[in-house]
Amino acid sequence: HEFLPQDAAGQAEMAKVMGVDVAHIQEVVESLHETNPMLGHRGCRLGISYPEVTEMQVRAICEAAAAVKGSRPEIMVPLVGNVKELVAQKELILKTVAEVEKAKKVKLQITVGTMIEVPRAAITADQIAAEADFFSFGTNDLTQMTCGFSRDDAGKFLGDYVSRGFYDYDPFQVLDMEGVGRMIEIAMNYARGVKPKLKVGVCGEHGGDPKTVAFCYKLGFDYVSCSPYRVPIARLAAAQAALRG
Repeated sequence: HEFLPQDAAGQAEMAKVMGVDVAHIQEVVESLHETNPMLGHRGCRLGISYPEVTEMQVRAICEAAAAVKGSRPEIMVPLVGNVKELVAQKELILKTVAEVEKAKKVKLQITVGTMIEVPRAAITADQIAAEADFFSFGTNDLTQMTCGFSRDDAGKFLGDYVSRGFYDYDPFQVLDMEGVGRMIEIAMNYARGVKPKLKVGVCGEHGGDPKTVAFCYKLGFDYVSCSPYRVPIARLAAAQAALRG
């Protein structure tokens, strides 16, 4: 719904391009409005409700990969909380991959993994690992859902929480080791118990924090990712963690 026009002029333009009535566009926009979109109809949930969205994205990835020799795309299914969600999306992804391979007469090397950003996914990581080629811990949302903090609103009081000692650091800047960190450790033990060589990483602003990078190294993560401006810090922190062993 974020990509749909919210103003009358934009809705009128879309209606004209699509050849439908403006009232229909308005109805669709209103039906997709959510009170709490961060916990709403997004990620794999959107792909399950509207398979054509997933299919369109996967087809675009595959057609681009077919045109670039040696490419190995990794398709990551977001916001999975139940292994059945991943299975459903994975079936559609592999079906689309096969269709593009047939049409383009190529053999693509594509892996399918998921983000672990919902607490339920973390504590059922063994089930999910059985269906995934890789994990990427989405620590921004995992922090939000584990701590019950809204990323958009918690800034109003987190500074006070830190100054009064409830948290040592802002948990959206430095990973909360006792809570979110323990959740990640549980997930890692479950997942690697099923697939010892499962590729695991972290994505989010935590990936550029030295303390978080050291924690990820200790748990045996394969990589961290972060915003471009944080990359030098992340690389230095990773090197320091490796040297410390």
